[in-house]
Amino acid sequence: MHLKTLTLLSEKYPTKAYYPFNLPVFHETRSIGFRSPVTFFVGENGTGKSTLLRALCQKCGIHIWQGVQGRRVENNPYEEALYMFINVEWCNGRVPGSFFGSETFRDFAQYLDEWAVADPEMLKYFGGKSLITQSHGQSFMTLFKARYRIKGLYFMDEPETALSPKSQLELLKVIKDMGEAGHAQFIIATHSPILLACPGAVIMSFDDIPVREVGYEETEHYLIYNSFMKDKSRYLRNL
Repeated sequence: MHLKTLTLLSEKYPTKAYYPFNLPVFHETRSIGFRSPVTFFVGENGTGKSTLLRALCQKCGIHIWQGVQGRRVENNPYEEALYMFINVEWCNGRVPGSFFGSETFRDFAQYLDEWAVADPEMLKYFGGKSLITQSHGQSFMTLFKARYRIKGLYFMDEPETALSPKSQLELLKVIKDMGEAGHAQFIIATHSPILLACPGAVIMSFDDIPVREVGYEETEHYLIYNSFMKDKSRYLRNL
């Protein structure tokens, strides 16, 4: 365990009119504690789980790879400001780590390829292959298996994107093994009932206000998938 607690300083928010400060969950949730090497954030899209994940990552001093942002019709000056209103408590001092988001992964892989032109030895760390030349799922797993062997704090935003169920099981094993080894801590936003089944993991639901811990079989992800598999004809009739 590396990160112990995050605290939201809602009394200091600069606005209540703009996202993410207009979300009730960030006003009603005071703190979230981390007591397991693997913590999942779950909830419907728009509940704030990925937003808090990114803000926490920024607060912990971990870089988020991303390309140049395009122009927008309407600009939100507070969109990336949540991290400034979070306090974090470490167990034994700050540790390095990384952020994984499928939409930013291509930027990282491209930078890595450019660096490898000058120093091809860099690719040995990633199995000796360019991440760009591998399939999306293969390149994800190559990165996961290499990076998570290193002591650190790891943030993942919906890593199941572009992963087959078999690859999700493979990632589940990586997360479980590295967490149990005692050097890696994972905080993951996900919709995957496969990943959520990680033994010993804590699941925090953003569908509840304030955020609360729930059991695996309480999650909507499990309930919907389980119900669908048992009686898919009922769902298909209602399409």
